[in-house]
Amino acid sequence: MKRACKTFTPVLTNNKNYCVKIFIIGSILLLVSLHVSAQKGRIEGRVYDEKTNDPLEFATVQIQGTLTGVSTDIGGNFILTGVDPGFVRLMVSYVGYETTLSPEIQVQGNQVTFIDIAVPEVTTLIEEVVIRPHMNLKKIESPVSFLTVGVSDIEKAAGVNRDVSKAIQTLPGVGATDPNRNDLIVRGGGPSENVFYLDGIEIPVINHFATQGSSGGVVGIINPDFVREINFYTGAFPANRPNALSSVMDIRQKDGSRDRVHTQMAVGASDAALTMNGPVSDKSTFIVSARQSYLQLLFKLIGLPFLPTYNDFQVKYKVQIDPKNELSFIGLGAVDNMTLNTDLQDTGTEAQRYLLSYLPVYQQWNYTVGAVYKHFGNRFFDTWALSRNMLRNSNYKYQDNDEKLPKISDYKSDEAENKIRFERSYPDLPVKILAGGGVTYSRYTNHTNRKVFTDGILTDLIYHTGLDLWSYQAFIQASDTYFNESLSLSLGVNTIGNNFNSNMKNPLGQFSPRFSVSYRLNDQWDINGNVGRYAMRPAYTTMGFRNKAGDFVNKNEQLRHIISHQAIAGVEFRPDTRSRFNLEGFFKKYRNYPLSVADGMSIAGKGTEYGQIGDEEIISSGKGRAYGIEFFGKIIHMERLNSAITYTFFRSEFTDSKGTFRPSNWDTRHMVNLTGSYKLGNNWNLSARWRFVGGSPYSPVDLDLSTSKDAWSVTNQAYIDYENYNTLRLRSSHQLDLRIDKEFYFNKWMLNFYVDVQNAYNFQSGNPPIYTNKDINGKVMEDPDDPQRHRLREIETYSGTVLPTIGIMVKI
Repeated sequence: MKRACKTFTPVLTNNKNYCVKIFIIGSILLLVSLHVSAQKGRIEGRVYDEKTNDPLEFATVQIQGTLTGVSTDIGGNFILTGVDPGFVRLMVSYVGYETTLSPEIQVQGNQVTFIDIAVPEVTTLIEEVVIRPHMNLKKIESPVSFLTVGVSDIEKAAGVNRDVSKAIQTLPGVGATDPNRNDLIVRGGGPSENVFYLDGIEIPVINHFATQGSSGGVVGIINPDFVREINFYTGAFPANRPNALSSVMDIRQKDGSRDRVHTQMAVGASDAALTMNGPVSDKSTFIVSARQSYLQLLFKLIGLPFLPTYNDFQVKYKVQIDPKNELSFIGLGAVDNMTLNTDLQDTGTEAQRYLLSYLPVYQQWNYTVGAVYKHFGNRFFDTWALSRNMLRNSNYKYQDNDEKLPKISDYKSDEAENKIRFERSYPDLPVKILAGGGVTYSRYTNHTNRKVFTDGILTDLIYHTGLDLWSYQAFIQASDTYFNESLSLSLGVNTIGNNFNSNMKNPLGQFSPRFSVSYRLNDQWDINGNVGRYAMRPAYTTMGFRNKAGDFVNKNEQLRHIISHQAIAGVEFRPDTRSRFNLEGFFKKYRNYPLSVADGMSIAGKGTEYGQIGDEEIISSGKGRAYGIEFFGKIIHMERLNSAITYTFFRSEFTDSKGTFRPSNWDTRHMVNLTGSYKLGNNWNLSARWRFVGGSPYSPVDLDLSTSKDAWSVTNQAYIDYENYNTLRLRSSHQLDLRIDKEFYFNKWMLNFYVDVQNAYNFQSGNPPIYTNKDINGKVMEDPDDPQRHRLREIETYSGTVLPTIGIMVKI
């Protein structure tokens, strides 16, 4: 079934009993007085040369914003003791090397936090040493559109519930189709335009209940206990990260602890997790976790018609073979199932029965396994990445949800990829060089049997696909600084291709240069810019689609890679070491965007639902454009207060088959995020987030097509009027999320408890109207003038409910 459920957003507010229970439990736990002693944390680590992996002796390691610091020993090791619990960054300075800021780390009482810090040599001879007040040291390849997300943004932020994708949604230029979904809409691009890396391994799926052919989902797969830092690019993508048009998410994981085995148990908003990490030998560490959801219990309690369950696992093993060679293994996997709450079929509201009428039973599993080998030479270092990933997506639907009746939809598809990638970096040449390439072998299968309504006729679409595909990538990037590092320049080129057809095989069609420039006016002001051309392969669902005759209708020279030309300019202001302000403008122009032959619309707007997209006849003649301006401001450690503001104004439009630009489904125009956290005494922490989103466009329905009984039987939903696509618009929406944390430290273990309340003032956002062919008594409304038709009735629906949750974490 191409269309599963639009959203997991509750469409009812009858959950008062649940909210009261959660509030009472949370209040009791928060008011319980525990006798604990004040505990300090400890930080241990190693400072080393980024190029050679050699230790840096007598380097200065200092906690950012304080006078607390130590020097490394002859092995580059350091120990900081008596550190207050909280989130800190370490600043490393050493003669002949760049002043380096570490990723954010969480210090906990009674615990040792480990971190290794790579420090690059200075690229030019500087007449005097200057410590610049950078809150985040930006990358020379991407001086614009680059931000880092630290562990505090995931662990303590209100409304995030320790979910990586939801933490990203607080950044400038990043939106979502719905507060309860993880589709990332970045600078007006579609949710399929993002790529994800985990310790250098590309992972196609990072969310449970992902949309095949796109991304998104409900809950993140990545366990936050593994995350060290997230580097997030909304433009100016490095050359070694191909197939991205809107964003690159580069997730860096922690290594296991080197002192002893630690165990952490966590109960959160939707799942329970067990994480263990520690040493395997004096040269190797591990970290492993498993999570089990109980989301179906929550959904059944508040009366939703769908009951999702999921499980996931994650593992990392790292061994330091010798000072010049290291090897890491990672694994990530998930199993998802969504059943229907058929108890509501007779007793539910009209909106609940409507959802049950078209939702399928949904099943999915996926995994990624990989190895990364790093070798440090005398004048270069190499990285080899070998991986395999697989996604199985299936769903089915019985007529009237009665298993005694025939299925109206039955779908199962597999995507498997085997990848190898090589990168070599030369940091000591007159210009810094990064070059490499990779090869991917893919296997795609599809078994489809569903009802379709085309040309006024109800028929069966039955096909089976087996597609083998070889793909390649190659890249090189050169970077350097001039005028005492005031001017930074970077030029990168990459290309991708595959053997699907002749134009995709030719590397010149996907030739993608990009150029970045940054000029430091003084220690407070920078001017930055980037221009580039980027390419992305179409989805496997499109390449492997067959029609009723069994033909690969998209396997022709008309299917091409999607191309995006982008330009970005910005200015950055850092008045002191605790604050940063950034203003950027962007423009994106698309061509070769896939258009649906059936409805003549861009498939860009079809990536925000469950199930799969792209499995239809496609032509690569669509165009698109997105442009806008972003403002980002952040202040940290101001009297225990951290705060940030983001504002984005943008337009996002894609053409139909007639060449007319239509607003995308997420063209909300305005996005605002206000976030803040305040560190209270005795290890209490309070955080809040307020977000505002402009009204999203939607389409009226095609009453002539929707009142046809045969057409309705395929989807049990009204059909969109594509002649008036997205000509209507919902009202704006806003939401306040609150969270309070308390950490308790004992002699050998710690307890972290939190209460998170989403939509605290219960704002009700409007949804596009839904239509039913039944009266209030559940009887089909026949058309007295035409027995082949029925009548429709409009039902108004609203989304939004106060959703309080509690979380408990115990670490031993």
